[in-house]
Amino acid sequence: MDENVKQKILFEISQIDEVIDSTKPLRNLCKIRTPDIIEKSAVALLLQSFYNGIENILIIIVKYFDAKLPSSSKWHKELLEKSFEESEKHKPIFRDEIKLILNDYMSMRHFIRHTYGFRLDWEQMQELTNGIDEIWIMVKEDLNKFIGDNS
Repeated sequence: MDENVKQKILFEISQIDEVIDSTKPLRNLCKIRTPDIIEKSAVALLLQSFYNGIENILIIIVKYFDAKLPSSSKWHKELLEKSFEESEKHKPIFRDEIKLILNDYMSMRHFIRHTYGFRLDWEQMQELTNGIDEIWIMVKEDLNKFIGDNS
């Protein structure tokens, strides 16, 4: 893997780390009481930023190895699906066991981008918010392994 591409991926990883770390107080607050509209909006931004960061990494990888990104109206879903597939040039980026949960984050990101803040439903957001540390550990492990295997 080209060193410049590796550095771009590592930069995105550091940005996601910062988003997760900086929102820990808010996430802890939301574990002890139901968030108000402002707090739900902040959590929505966290969820959106988290998945955007993962998608940014996938775009970097796909552009480098495959040169062409999916271009249909469902390109976000196709991009995520590609990350679990082996190609001629690389092994899968992620292990299959995290496919459903990453799909949930992608779906939530889509919902958040296309709704009004007052429509945010904490019950829909709560599980993803509470599980973000765990899934990020798994995603980061897979990304670091992928980078190492392709260096």
